Amino acid sequence: MQFYKYHGAGNDFVLIDNRSGHFSPERDRVAAMCHRRFGIGADGLMTLERDPLYDFRMRYFNADGGESTMCGNGGRCIALFAEHLGIGGREKRFISIDGPHTARVDVLGVGGGEVSLQMIDVTRVVHDEGFFFLNTGSPHYVEFVDDLEAVDVERLGREIRESEAFAAIGGTNVNFVQIEEYGRIAVRTYERGVEAETWACGTGAVASAIAACMYRFPACVLFEVRVRGGVLHVGFRRDHDSFTDIVLTGPAQRVFVGEIDTASFER
Repeated sequence: MQFYKYHGAGNDFVLIDNRSGHFSPERDRVAAMCHRRFGIGADGLMTLERDPLYDFRMRYFNADGGESTMCGNGGRCIALFAEHLGIGGREKRFISIDGPHTARVDVLGVGGGEVSLQMIDVTRVVHDEGFFFLNTGSPHYVEFVDDLEAVDVERLGREIRESEAFAAIGGTNVNFVQIEEYGRIAVRTYERGVEAETWACGTGAVASAIAACMYRFPACVLFEVRVRGGVLHVGFRRDHDSFTDIVLTGPAQRVFVGEIDTASFER
């Protein structure tokens, strides 16, 4: 079976063209394919599938094999993948677990592009003592810190992700954010399902930008978000605590194309 490897600012994915329905994404198989020692290695796996109303359907699976909520960088990568497959026009309309999305693809160089992805609206943000909590397609905890590099993201992120406060929703993604200057923030994210820090998280970048707007820059509606794997941009409209027309923009890149024998992952 042919597979493709893409990344968005270091957030990497295995992609499968599953319009024929030939690939069955059982949890153990997906986890084995995403394993960085015994498989291809990725933060997650996506299948591109047919849909009668949209250019395609996106299904996203975390590295642990479980089908998950929306992935922003994954959405940008799968839009570029669709471009490479000749699906849709410059703007792609697709459906994911959190609803419909529109992506604009600007092809740049061999296998690469700049992709802008419209995200779901955010109409509720919880501001508790010391943190923000909101859903940008996936649930996100956001905490502001003075020294981002000093934060033990793996330990603290795991503790918050597994805390009883978020048990009812299956845990949360955790973002630590440092304000750099007006409209610019740095973010490190611990992702549930990957159970580790990732080099970028699209829904986390969106959540962090919205939280920064509420926390420090109430008039700012365009943020530069520095992540370990590069730079993302988040823009939106704000009406009090409601955020609409949210767009996540950043690089996406096809890394390689390969073939696998799925039987080799059976245990």
